[in-house]
Amino acid sequence: MSAATEPAAMAAATGTAPGGWQRLSPRVIWVDLARSVLSFVPGAVAVFAVGVEPSLSALWPLALVAVVGVGGAVADIVRWTFTRYRITATDVERRTGVLVRRHRTLRRDRVRSVDTHAKLRHRLTGLRVVTVGAGQQTGAGESALFLDALTRDDAARLRELLLEGRSPAEVGAPTQAPTQATPAETATAREAPGEPDADVLATLRPSWVVHNVVGIWAYLTAAGLLWGLYWFAATFGVDLLDAATALADRGSLGRPGTVAVAVIVVGLIGALAMGVNFFTSYWGFELARVRTGGTGQLRTRRGLFSTREVGRDEARMRGVSIGEPLLWRWMGTADTNVITTGLGLWSMEQPTAILPRGPVRVAHAVAGRVLGSPGTFAAPLAAHPPAALRRRLWWATWAAAVPAAVVAVPAASGAVPARVLWAAGALWPIALLGAVVAYRALGHAIVGDHLVVRAGLVSRTTSALRRDAVSTVAVRQSLLQRRLGLSTVAAMTAAGWGAYEAPDISAHEAVAFAAQAAPGVIDEFVVSSPDQGGGW
Repeated sequence: MSAATEPAAMAAATGTAPGGWQRLSPRVIWVDLARSVLSFVPGAVAVFAVGVEPSLSALWPLALVAVVGVGGAVADIVRWTFTRYRITATDVERRTGVLVRRHRTLRRDRVRSVDTHAKLRHRLTGLRVVTVGAGQQTGAGESALFLDALTRDDAARLRELLLEGRSPAEVGAPTQAPTQATPAETATAREAPGEPDADVLATLRPSWVVHNVVGIWAYLTAAGLLWGLYWFAATFGVDLLDAATALADRGSLGRPGTVAVAVIVVGLIGALAMGVNFFTSYWGFELARVRTGGTGQLRTRRGLFSTREVGRDEARMRGVSIGEPLLWRWMGTADTNVITTGLGLWSMEQPTAILPRGPVRVAHAVAGRVLGSPGTFAAPLAAHPPAALRRRLWWATWAAAVPAAVVAVPAASGAVPARVLWAAGALWPIALLGAVVAYRALGHAIVGDHLVVRAGLVSRTTSALRRDAVSTVAVRQSLLQRRLGLSTVAAMTAAGWGAYEAPDISAHEAVAFAAQAAPGVIDEFVVSSPDQGGGW
């Protein structure tokens, strides 16, 4: 369909005038009214069913719940009243705001992803929240375009229109009118996966839960849950702290035993809570390659109570990155993300993540299928020269020497305890161990059509980047690198982190590796040296 006829087709499909503005779904109002009523239920139960004295000191947590619930509902109703959106032949537009009107426009040819999200209240009423990502930069104060909320059918049509390259006439008309959810749109009806043109690459494995419940986050989760439970019980006149103190036999356990039991119990509570959260978040997880009308998407679906579906345009993908966190490396744990244009790396929704945290062997296998090159992450990587280890040992020594020097004089004069100086000195072997671990993480290779680099201490990250996506390549040396005969090669692309480096490779190999990493980019500036046997 030509650009000239598309607006007319869109007008016919939407039932509006050409370029006509549309509202969000009116079901949002009924959802917010129900939300307001439900926010008063805990307080009513406490006063009328339990008999709690209606005072601010006793009921302030429940009063806060009611205020937040009503305030959020009122804000949503105001937002629905003043929000309009439309899809033209070239743009996605949204107008919103009460005192300050905002008009946001995104070019349709810049749309990188369409994220469909539904919390439980949305699923009960057949609503979806649509997030349109179009290469926004979070650091520049930009954000994705949100439509909260549309009916499920309208959200599906919007996805087809923006991401699958279909015309408005093919997509059909949106359904704006109904305010009552049909039985098929309830929370118990999940969108059925497995379309005929979907190639399923991965599904949820229950064993992955062990990779998501170990760590400091278990204790932070438990602390939040126990704090909330304590105040909730206090509202009904129950002191959980006194109950726990009476339950624990501190006399027989002693202080160390009591602390050990508390740490274990709190850790188990946090791990259990994180396990429940993992299964509810990733229930029904599916990663699939979907092809529609000549276009391809890498689509993820997940969620039990709150569902999320993200479609990523394969034409925008440049590679895959697999990170192995240091503290979980002994478990073989990995995070898998695509390197693609236009998706925020720091977004809370994590649109670049294509797998939940899980085994690194599964991440390698799935990443190979995503790239269309199964052996990419299994290929051996070239080791970096010993000079790279010496450089890291040098920096580790300096990092430990500086704090020791800072506290040396105060410790000698007695201004600070001597144990502070010993503690500063104890940082040195830890820093040296970190230097060795960082060196062992280094690696680089050219594997078929991909550049593969690996580095990182806190997270050992292996990135496979398409060589034809490298727009710029840089070879640089610091003063210390020059003395050690090392160079860093950085391949730059308009995706992901922007630059993917092979740090501290041999200076004699740097230019040749850079030329292979970016075919045709620096070839005209490089000549072969006969004195080096045809080398660069």
